[in-house]
Amino acid sequence: MKKTVIIVAGGLGSRMKQDLPKQFMLLKGKPVLMHTLNCFYSFDKDVELIVALPQAFRENWQVLCDEHRCSIPHVVVNGGESRFHTVRNSLAAVQGKGLVAVHDGVRPLVSHDTLERCFSTASEKGSAIPCIAVAESLRVDKGTGSIPVDRSLYHLVQTPQVFRWEILQKAYEQDYRPEFTDDAGVVEKAGYAVVLVEGNSENIKITTPADLVVAEALMGAKGTSVSNWRKRPLVP
Repeated sequence: MKKTVIIVAGGLGSRMKQDLPKQFMLLKGKPVLMHTLNCFYSFDKDVELIVALPQAFRENWQVLCDEHRCSIPHVVVNGGESRFHTVRNSLAAVQGKGLVAVHDGVRPLVSHDTLERCFSTASEKGSAIPCIAVAESLRVDKGTGSIPVDRSLYHLVQTPQVFRWEILQKAYEQDYRPEFTDDAGVVEKAGYAVVLVEGNSENIKITTPADLVVAEALMGAKGTSVSNWRKRPLVP
């Protein structure tokens, strides 16, 4: 089944406290977004890649691609005023039906095993949302106090979130709601079920300077599962 990946990189990275959006910051000598592109291209060279960027930074991205000799085929589209609008804009660029994944541009450590689980489950069941278990204890603030909750009932949600094209297309015909924070919420609001699959703990979202340090450490780790997260070398 045809695979399309929408890489959402439309943010301006205010939490990084830098002028340069976090997706363009260097990680092991290459822009974060370039590592993310390679995750999917090294997984399946036939995948269709769509990158949604802030319109003001499209030229910057082209300069970076030239500078780092990035030869991974991809289409660039303009991001929108929110993640919801960015994904909706990107869906218009999808060529043909099949499976569509939506992935955060600043998650450069998604494993091939996670990608395989997401695409195979979505092919069978219509959707796949990667998650990991909560390790810490949780409490709910009741205003006048707090109470513990069963952490086994909660999951930390990751991307890529993968859906059959027709499900995602129909879901994004809805009007925008402020509570839409990811594609699973949009799809669920449209009346479709979302299926959880196992993610990988290294698949962190880089949003702060500390996250960038952690990502560099993970990419440099030896003798752990992290060393196998990429099966092929970076495309020059």
